[in-house]
Amino acid sequence: MKIGYQTNTWGGVVGHPAGVTSVKDLYYLANGSTEQAVRDIAATGYQGIELFDGNLMQYEDCPDAFRQLLSDNGQVLVGVYCGANFIYRDILEDELYKIDKAAKLAAALGAVHLVLGGGAIRSGGVRESDYQALADGLAEASAIAVKYGLIPSYHPHLGTIVQAPEQLDKLMAMTDIGLCPDTAHIEAGGGDPVEVIRKYADRIPYVHLKDYRDGAFLPLGEGGQRFAEMVAILEENGYDGWITVELDSHDNPAEGAAISMRHLQDSLKVIV
Repeated sequence: MKIGYQTNTWGGVVGHPAGVTSVKDLYYLANGSTEQAVRDIAATGYQGIELFDGNLMQYEDCPDAFRQLLSDNGQVLVGVYCGANFIYRDILEDELYKIDKAAKLAAALGAVHLVLGGGAIRSGGVRESDYQALADGLAEASAIAVKYGLIPSYHPHLGTIVQAPEQLDKLMAMTDIGLCPDTAHIEAGGGDPVEVIRKYADRIPYVHLKDYRDGAFLPLGEGGQRFAEMVAILEENGYDGWITVELDSHDNPAEGAAISMRHLQDSLKVIV
């Protein structure tokens, strides 16, 4: 297995301001320095990075600068995270337009994975039909990923219609997209990430590890997640792809990455 790290810790999870008025520009964005993130991630021993679509699109007009940044730091682009509401037909065209732009650039820069999040919760609550709309939207987004040679997967997340375990089961039965389990979000939504990985092992092309305790997302080893069991299940099922460590925020992003790396090496015996 290869170990990567998400750059979103540097700046935290925000969004692109243009998306407030123009859905086609509604990118995720970490409001920090991608360059500093890559340098810190490399210095800590990780082998690759994942970043938000909005941070990737900052290099749309200067892709060679991004390639040089990766090369100078011995990193590869593992994947890009995109999100969408997916349930509103009137804006889906623009959401897919945005995903297409990000996927095209990601592929040109050597990415392997396109991670898709979303499934909006309406002000009036979740409608049963929203799950089919999400499944249909993910099918279209997956086709975009495949068109550019990327591997699509769905990332369950708090604040969406796929946060509880029964909601994830419902969606997975309605679509053939791969699953990118975010272990902390699964637990925060009431699920057991070990059992989710066991149940869907044959549909997991990519994994996000993040620790969790008492409502807080934490570096690996600081919460109660059973990572050794998760990795063992993946290995039993022949998984040899990327595992990306993710942490939404930390007072010292570089130290947060280092804490997780020490846990990977000392407790999980990961060799990088």
